Amino acid sequence: MQPATIKLFLIEGEPSGIRTAEISNWTGKAIAGPRSRLDEIRQRDELISPGVYFLTGVDAETDRPTLYIGEAESVAKRLKQHHKGEKEWNQLVAFTSKDENLTKAHIRYLEDELIDRAQKSKRALLINNARSGASLPESDQAEMNVFLDKMLQLLPILGIDAFKSLPVRNVSDAELNQNTLYCSIKGLQATGRVSDNGFVVFEGAQAVKEDRKSSNRFREKRAQYVESGLLQVREDHLVFTQDFEFSSPSAAAAIIRGGSSNGLTCWKSSSGVALKDLDK
Repeated sequence: MQPATIKLFLIEGEPSGIRTAEISNWTGKAIAGPRSRLDEIRQRDELISPGVYFLTGVDAETDRPTLYIGEAESVAKRLKQHHKGEKEWNQLVAFTSKDENLTKAHIRYLEDELIDRAQKSKRALLINNARSGASLPESDQAEMNVFLDKMLQLLPILGIDAFKSLPVRNVSDAELNQNTLYCSIKGLQATGRVSDNGFVVFEGAQAVKEDRKSSNRFREKRAQYVESGLLQVREDHLVFTQDFEFSSPSAAAAIIRGGSSNGLTCWKSSSGVALKDLDK
């Protein structure tokens, strides 16, 4: 992404309230805020226009972030339907164009691209995954790809990290090996790496099959991961079926070891140095 100057405006003066975000020399504009302020958000003139929007929350069973991606010719009208709906969400981000040049075809294309990226990143539980298959002329597609890049630049600032690729997929083999950490228990081994948002456990990592007797806190979560397919049951252990980001090294270690664990001591470099002693 290119360097950018971002203008963030707190409409009510509160960081957690309604805010707008813009990038210099870009026609797009973002409006964000909590569900509790939806009536006020819907009164914004920008949301009368076509746009793309995001609804975020937390899944009650797995504690994973949830994400709904939608498009509408009038974002304000569509949001009213979501307010009355059964979907649980607590934060909203919407994007429209200041020059009102976004068409129905444009926003459907953006929605498709965003759903595709969210599915690939696997950082959030995607509530909707149906793509419209929208196509655009080559020139319009190039223009919308620029618009999309700017959206992706603003989304993390507004609290949505669902489109950021896990870091391990964008490094050289040498860098990956240098930063890989290991967690071993009962002849099993898991590998992972510290990430911007916590800790990523790599696909193929092994975990114990049995929970500790005192591990009530993590027993249910491990069972949910098995049910969702993140953990696959083998004869005498569990295996991660994909890269997965945890909130901390300790959260990752607890799932691997079947109970509360100190990730700063459990995760070690290839030379046996504990995470807490690295970079000292």
